Amino acid sequence: MRSAAAWLASATPETVESFLGELSDEALMALPWLFEFWALPHQMAPEGAWRTWVIMGGRGAGKTRAGAEWVRAQVEGARPLDTGRAKSVALVGETIDQVREVMVFGPSGILACSPPDRRPVWEAGRRRLVWPNGAVAQVFSAHEPESLRGPQFDAAWVDELAKWKKGQESWDMLQFALRLGSHPRQVVTTTPKNVGVLKTILKNPSTVVTHAPTEANKAYLAASFLEEIRARYDGTRLGRQELDGVLLEDFEGALWTTEMIEVARGEPPGSFSRVVVGVDPSVAGKPGSDECGIVVVGAVTDGPPKDWRAWVLEDATVTGGSPQKWAEAVVSAYHRHGASRVVAEVNQGGALVEDVLRAVDPFLPVRKVSASTNKVARAEPVAALYEQGRVGHVRDLGALEDQMCQVTRQGYQGKGSPDRVDALVWALTDVMIDAARFGALHPQVRAI
Repeated sequence: MRSAAAWLASATPETVESFLGELSDEALMALPWLFEFWALPHQMAPEGAWRTWVIMGGRGAGKTRAGAEWVRAQVEGARPLDTGRAKSVALVGETIDQVREVMVFGPSGILACSPPDRRPVWEAGRRRLVWPNGAVAQVFSAHEPESLRGPQFDAAWVDELAKWKKGQESWDMLQFALRLGSHPRQVVTTTPKNVGVLKTILKNPSTVVTHAPTEANKAYLAASFLEEIRARYDGTRLGRQELDGVLLEDFEGALWTTEMIEVARGEPPGSFSRVVVGVDPSVAGKPGSDECGIVVVGAVTDGPPKDWRAWVLEDATVTGGSPQKWAEAVVSAYHRHGASRVVAEVNQGGALVEDVLRAVDPFLPVRKVSASTNKVARAEPVAALYEQGRVGHVRDLGALEDQMCQVTRQGYQGKGSPDRVDALVWALTDVMIDAARFGALHPQVRAI
């Protein structure tokens, strides 16, 4: 769904001229202040009886403008002196300065968005905005949760909640204060981060969410800014969070964290001692067997094992489809990377796994491995390689990295099975751990 402005921007000059020519002088003067005309879909409040609207997006996605315009929609009436749905509003940011400079005086803040005849007055001494119709918005800092004890409101705008140091305490105090009117509401504008208070809000049945990446608002952003940040962060977990506005979860006790993975990010060398393709097969009849984990890993194994280093080169995982489909994807990845062999788990399917692969390529070198311990026990030695700084990641491994950050010492916290992580573990175990273990006894193994 596009905004009217987007439709107008793509229309022919004749259509634009005809549209504008049919407007009265008053309508033309009002047009810049009609946010419904200019807004992007994620900036429009959803319908329904929600209590909290979370606008979650990347940097520069237009979240602040959406929050400011929502406040306007709550406090303004049909005419400048008419009352609106809300009379008492809380504006809550990380600090007083950030509320003032971003939410109130910023280029997308409330004052900049308000037409002259409805523009509120800033009372610096009392830290509040006062509208011509008598509506008031008070400013609060999330560093001082107790300051929200006492006041009461019928609407609230919360900005960048995910970075508040006292997020849960401030949010709780605001909920007690949001008690005026027939249906008090609040809007949260934030770039997502893995914090408990945000995850709790998102799970609340009375919460609705709109979402957009940075590019959604590219018409109002410098082209050089988009080019630079995409070149630097595209395909990384940080980029998915800060640009795509995706909530990335790290669980307590996780074997891998976002920080650990970002430290591992880098450009791989031009050649490897060995490349292997790890496979966690999807076998018909296995519950949830709709994904076949396929991960390609290359390693430089010159010198003593402590100096070896591996790179995760591709996640070629196949979702859905027959065994023939994933077998073809495995063989394709094997040839694409000039791999030494395929390492495939055969706990489910046994000889069938090798048969399916060889039906696609009769000469495919396959090492069959069986799991004798649980997933966490198999993953821990591989996670240790990351802690030692011995594994690197290329970009665009988002789905694999999401699964990695959901594997904890208590088990996998995501949905279904971590097929991608299983394939990663088999590949890194083969090319790093087993190669070092068996190579110490049989040096010729390193050449396999």
